[in-house]
Amino acid sequence: MSAERSVHRRRTVLRAGALTGLGLTGARVAAPGPAAAAPARGTGYLVGRGLSDATGEVAEVGMMGYGRFDQQAAGLHTRLRARAFAVVDEASGRRVMLIVADSPMIFESVHRAVLRRLAEAYGELYTEQNVLVTATHTHAGPGGYSHHLLYNTTTFGFHRKTFDAVAAGLFEAAQRAHEDLAPSELVLSHGTLTGASVNRSRPAFDRNPKADRDHFPDAVDPHTTLLRVERAGRTVGAVNWFPVHSTGMSGDNRLISADNKGYAAYHWEREVHDVDYLSGGSPAFVAAFAQTNSGDMSPNLDLEPPTTPADFEHTRASGLRQYEAAAAQVDLPGVGLTGPVDSRLVYVDLSDVTVRPEFTGDGRTHRTSKPCVGASMAAGSTEDGPAFPGFQEGENPFWDAVSDSLVYTVSPELAQAQAPKDVFVPIGEVNRLYPWVQERVPVMLVRIGRLHLIGIPGEVTVCAGLRLRRTVAGIVGADLDDVLVAGYANAYFHYVTTPEEYDAQQYEGGSTLFGRWQLPALQQTAAELATALRDGTDLPLGPEPPDLSGTVLSLQPGVVLDAPPAFRKFGDVLVRPRETYRAGERAEAVFAGAHPGNDLHRGETYLEVQRREPDGTWRTVADDGDWSTRFHWRRDGVAASQVTVVWDVPRGTAPGAYRIVYHGDARGIAGAVTPFTGTSPAFLVR
Repeated sequence: MSAERSVHRRRTVLRAGALTGLGLTGARVAAPGPAAAAPARGTGYLVGRGLSDATGEVAEVGMMGYGRFDQQAAGLHTRLRARAFAVVDEASGRRVMLIVADSPMIFESVHRAVLRRLAEAYGELYTEQNVLVTATHTHAGPGGYSHHLLYNTTTFGFHRKTFDAVAAGLFEAAQRAHEDLAPSELVLSHGTLTGASVNRSRPAFDRNPKADRDHFPDAVDPHTTLLRVERAGRTVGAVNWFPVHSTGMSGDNRLISADNKGYAAYHWEREVHDVDYLSGGSPAFVAAFAQTNSGDMSPNLDLEPPTTPADFEHTRASGLRQYEAAAAQVDLPGVGLTGPVDSRLVYVDLSDVTVRPEFTGDGRTHRTSKPCVGASMAAGSTEDGPAFPGFQEGENPFWDAVSDSLVYTVSPELAQAQAPKDVFVPIGEVNRLYPWVQERVPVMLVRIGRLHLIGIPGEVTVCAGLRLRRTVAGIVGADLDDVLVAGYANAYFHYVTTPEEYDAQQYEGGSTLFGRWQLPALQQTAAELATALRDGTDLPLGPEPPDLSGTVLSLQPGVVLDAPPAFRKFGDVLVRPRETYRAGERAEAVFAGAHPGNDLHRGETYLEVQRREPDGTWRTVADDGDWSTRFHWRRDGVAASQVTVVWDVPRGTAPGAYRIVYHGDARGIAGAVTPFTGTSPAFLVR
């Protein structure tokens, strides 16, 4: 970090009037008040909170989520953060670590890397048996950090810098949570949030039995759960679970963004509690917004993909709804948690599970199979972001004919497990040549007092989640509301639908890789975990997945050379801001820049908006982690770069003189990277 960069630390906070003008009336809970109501107190826990930057590359890297080759990152809107909570039962000494990352997915590659770093730091305190790593599933994050090829196709292979940034950020958050352990009380509460999600796969949902459909009369899961951390009567941390896809930002967006759940966390931490992300150490408040069974839950209430730039405000509104529903529960008494902390994890080869009759629903034994990609998966979710042209959700007659005449004829066993899927790629066969998708997957169960979390490495529909929750609740004797699916956990294997939903072969069914009996196989595993947790017994770890770190392919070259435009030097201002702005207007400056991939500035910032204080010093009021800023990068010729820094002047901004500062890093002919800084002329906000 340069000396100039280090002195510009914060903070004057510019609030954007975030709660006004949005018409957020869907949350059927009371608005948050100034003080928390006294809960029924629980005792006996040490709890730690941690927060870190896990952003990765922001330019010339394929973005993960929509499966589009053209969606290459060209800048940064908000940084992606990892939030961790360590919980220790003082009576037994048992502990769990929950990490929630603003990432598209958690891959086995990252899971292994985080566990390895934790083992190096803490020995056997944290292992695969008690560390639950989940993703918020933003569709605006960088890809290229998996060791399985399918997820690196749109990124032209593995990206070491992004992988290292994600793994380091997750570990650092966990490390900070461990160091923050202190006597705390945990309070659990539940609420209802409507008007924030819609079922994007209604034809599949409607195939479910009445008992499932009646549980969700509006075809959505409105259940919002809050686990809050209290010290000396103050709420110092919170984890919220609510099922909705992070697809507020569109497939046409090119800026890295934490999407709706990232905004919800940012708003609670930064705009409400004035958390300074650049200060380091333990923040006063940490808020994680985690996923549950969000497989068929869309934030796009009109069932149309959003467009850019309207998706920015759409994403913010969705995140704000989730925040309001969570923050309102701080005023509810809730239940003070007591009781054990415990966890179990097993690996299951989902390509070869014999499912017992009590889980199949038809009284017969069935088997899963090698994974297959359905034609409807190639179509993408048309309500959130279509993928490849020429495919559609539901029936694809050409691929149906191929499946019936070729795939299922050659392999009747595959037909028993996968029909009526129109098989587009028998990816299990491709796996024999090179690892494209994961087959041996982790399934986990975590208990914190009365709260139970079922860690599933995929996207679980609400009815599939309901069946998993009922399975576990019935065995451990828990209230159904206190048993949640923790989706996108520890690895990734696409979707989980009920067998009835699978038959519709919408996008979610086509993406259920291991066939019609995948959910019953997971229920069977969850039942084994629940029984072991209830009885205090251990389970065999199961078939661990192979370490693929030595087989990754990296096809995209790194930055070779940076050069400024002719007759310019790095950091020069190419386009000056206007002389004056009013709150609500957009200030911007264009700089002679360099490739952002030379230094990811993890834990730092590419930009600062600074205000001149009465004594003449400049104080930072916004950086590249703030919602009000945008960092755009583009090539200018072969080796030159143009960087545009945008600041949407928030309402309520104090009048005065401001300037925009850009921090870049240029790679020279010999490969050395040299930091530089560009500063715009001052402008007035009136």
